[in-house]
Amino acid sequence: MNAPNAMDLIDKRILRIVQNDATLSIREIATRVGLSQTACWKRLQRLDASGVIKRRIALLDPLKLGLGLTAFVSVQVGDHSGKAIARFAAEIAAMEEVMECYRMAGDVDYGLRVVVPDAAAFDIFYKRLIETIPLKNVTSRFALENVKCETAFPIDCRC
Repeated sequence: MNAPNAMDLIDKRILRIVQNDATLSIREIATRVGLSQTACWKRLQRLDASGVIKRRIALLDPLKLGLGLTAFVSVQVGDHSGKAIARFAAEIAAMEEVMECYRMAGDVDYGLRVVVPDAAAFDIFYKRLIETIPLKNVTSRFALENVKCETAFPIDCRC
């Protein structure tokens, strides 16, 4: 079940449903995909156990939480050794302002999405970031407007 090809169309339909609303009951999901509640529950359990479903969460509105500034930070590191990469990853994982971190191919080593209340909070974050490990270059870009933010993956189930 680890390979995406091991999922059938019903599994994919279930995933499309739960990634858009994880609060639905097993009964509602089963009805939507044409299964019994037991069969649907077993499929969900299998998808959970295989790691396809990583976790079920609530999505919050950052603005209503006072988190009005989103920054996209590009980082170039000087040291590309395994030890340095592991240290950087551990430091970034401990920073709660970092919502996402990707190790990149191309002209930057890491791409971060950082969410903070305002510019002053970003400055505090930035100073902490550059003090963690030696960095070659850090470039920040600030979002002016969120045009699209989607958490649901485009699962092709031909349904």
